[in-house]
Amino acid sequence: MLLELFPHLSALLIEEVQRRPDQVMLRTRARATTAICRCGQGSARVHGRYVRRLRDVAAGGLNVVIEICIRRFRCANPACPAVTFAEQIVGLTTPHSRHTPLLRGVLTQIGLALAGRAGARLAAAIGIRAGRDTLLRLVRALPEPDVGEVEVLGVDDFAFRRGRHYGTILIDMATHRPLHLFDGREGEDLAAWLRAHPEVKVICRDRSSGYGEGARLGAPQAEQVADRYHLWANLGQAVEKTVNAHRARLAEPPPGPAGTPAGPGAEPPVAQPPRELKVVTRLREQHAAVHELWDQGMSKAAIGRKLGLHQATVRKLVGARSADDVVAKSLQRAHIVDPYVGYLHRRWNEGVRNAAQLCREIQQLGYPGGELAVQRHLRRYRSGRGHAPVAGPRPASVREVTSWIMTHPEHLRDEDADRLHRLRERDPELDRLTGHVRRFAAMMTGRHGDRLENWIADAEQDTLAPLASFARNLRRDFDAVRNGLSLPHSSGAVEGNINRLKMLKRQMFGRAGLDLLRKRVLLAG
Repeated sequence: MLLELFPHLSALLIEEVQRRPDQVMLRTRARATTAICRCGQGSARVHGRYVRRLRDVAAGGLNVVIEICIRRFRCANPACPAVTFAEQIVGLTTPHSRHTPLLRGVLTQIGLALAGRAGARLAAAIGIRAGRDTLLRLVRALPEPDVGEVEVLGVDDFAFRRGRHYGTILIDMATHRPLHLFDGREGEDLAAWLRAHPEVKVICRDRSSGYGEGARLGAPQAEQVADRYHLWANLGQAVEKTVNAHRARLAEPPPGPAGTPAGPGAEPPVAQPPRELKVVTRLREQHAAVHELWDQGMSKAAIGRKLGLHQATVRKLVGARSADDVVAKSLQRAHIVDPYVGYLHRRWNEGVRNAAQLCREIQQLGYPGGELAVQRHLRRYRSGRGHAPVAGPRPASVREVTSWIMTHPEHLRDEDADRLHRLRERDPELDRLTGHVRRFAAMMTGRHGDRLENWIADAEQDTLAPLASFARNLRRDFDAVRNGLSLPHSSGAVEGNINRLKMLKRQMFGRAGLDLLRKRVLLAG
């Protein structure tokens, strides 16, 4: 009966089974009468005996301990340096181990899946005693898998600490299996790995210049393919910056003739153009002054000393083609009151002027801020810098308009499609922006990389500064971008492995090093 439950014990003769409250003890001895020395010589001369205890997989939630009477034999080979040796039972014992191979395999899989503390808690729940250090030691002892032949390689970075410390992961795009994990994201490290694998024909990567240079040096024979996901994400950032620069034009025009009052004693329904913020005026003046000195040939450090500006501010102003680019970036973050502006407008037009009351009302709608922010928002109405428009649909946010432009027209809701159409009719620049985006989307989904040169030229000639900057950056990595828009290869498998790696990293944050993370990434299923 016991051998049916524990078939791996068939090489033992079970002499006694002892049941304890928390475990089952099996007293056994080997069935064989001879043993094989490490030199390969067999022997039947028993030198002595000792008791060895091994832990096995749990049975019925109870710990299983196998107590074996181990014999020491004299080696019959006079040339063997070992005078005596202990018998090893094939499939059950290994030198110096306190676990059976079956239990060792179970603990190793638990360690790969859950690491130390969580793995130890799960092992205890199923009747196996194992400490977290034991689990980690078993994982670290595993050999790394063989890389084999790789024709299509995926490369991407991940953050140990965002903005400070990064690592690199390599993926076999044919099997979606991680191949290697190393510290840093320098191109020379990638080049060294590629030199050892000359069979690589295609490298899927993001637009990092370091990976591009490393791929060129380590595998000049391979085609580099820029990831379409990152291309689309970078285009979306350029679109959002452009829309943000036009945020004052996103509001729908009021219904009815301009300047017509809504009723006796009501506030004018048409919003007056607000005064330019002081920070905007200051940025425009600084941009003009910096570019004037830069055109005169002064260095950035000298400009900073002359105008009293930080070097980072000078670099930002010099790199901006127009003052609107700097202003758009400075005003990019939405205000906490923005989602509730429509409600505040409607209540203001209904005659409610008390900021405390309006704050309590929008707090019931989910507003997380305080009364001061509401007071500041209403101050423009009281001072005449901008009256609340007639109650109606709230102005679209920058992110909403960006989403409309970046979404396929057939996938837009009818309401959103109509609002985008009206916006394009009101603003020729946003109309051209939408056209550029849709041409890029058709080029990307249709694999028309041959159209990239014309698209870049059109975007560079347009007056949309963020889009032109995006187009110029494409030229720096033109071949990889064109391949990404032409070839079927995708970095989706790389991004999936990055997400899995992040989950494993968070399990071990602050308590383990790169060696353990590499084993779990490469070996965990």
